Amino acid sequence: MTPERPTAPHFKRLALIGCGLMGGSFALALRQAGLVQQIAGFSASEKTRQRALQLGVIDQACNSVAEAVQDADLVLLAVPVGAMHSSFAAMRDVLQPNALLMDVGSTKCDVIAAAQAALGERLSCFVPAHPIAGKEVAGIEHAESMLYQNRRTILTPLPKTGIQRLQAAHGVWSAIGSHVSTMTPETHDATFAAVSHLPHVLAFAAVNALTAQTQGAEFLEMAGPGFKDFSRIAASDAAVWRDILSANHAEVLSQMSHFRKALEQFENALKNGDTQALEHLIQQASDVRAAWTLQAGNACNPVFET
Repeated sequence: MTPERPTAPHFKRLALIGCGLMGGSFALALRQAGLVQQIAGFSASEKTRQRALQLGVIDQACNSVAEAVQDADLVLLAVPVGAMHSSFAAMRDVLQPNALLMDVGSTKCDVIAAAQAALGERLSCFVPAHPIAGKEVAGIEHAESMLYQNRRTILTPLPKTGIQRLQAAHGVWSAIGSHVSTMTPETHDATFAAVSHLPHVLAFAAVNALTAQTQGAEFLEMAGPGFKDFSRIAASDAAVWRDILSANHAEVLSQMSHFRKALEQFENALKNGDTQALEHLIQQASDVRAAWTLQAGNACNPVFET
């Protein structure tokens, strides 16, 4: 279903719903690529809207979702997954029938369900998207046009998604430097529960387990690069990850079960003094990690994933 050699479409008006890091970077990338004439932006915070205007990320600060989406031929929904339904509902009556609507949500099944419930006959405009990119800092001040360069973007088209809209979505993300893939929503959520959502839970839990100990603060003072690398994603935005984990809870719980089994193997090896089993478990993980880093596109450059 993914088109070959997509051409980048040009747009008269981008409606940016959510003027933060992800949305702002998308707007800057589109502007730098010369793919959009005007950018209208809405965020729930008036301060954020005005800051986006001052920084030149948007050309027009709008007071509502509907005002921003009016006459837009491209709409990007860059709000927390918990705010998707209300945003879809707010734009439904003004969304142009030929517009391309995309999101940047880290979960897809729940976002698609929200779109199906709220968009009505405009559902055909929607091509769900998930760019695998981000930073350890949030906010419009940190937006940059290169954020999506050499990052993967996943599209999860719906049965109603026409080939032209899919081509347009593919072309947009390719034009700003992304490597585009398609998945079913279910496969997407299962995949990212394993490679993103569970690792975030483990980082949060590891930091909490450390600091809950009586000597936790003293232990943390001694932490080196290994702990810094491992715990990096524990600095992620709490509200964003609350919504992501809640939305994809079934898949995350499934991955937690797999992790418990793997952890039990290490625990048993240590309890039994089985150094051979312990070495085998470590080597197995080391080999998988080494092979993965050699794969094309997996350079393992530092990146915050959402």
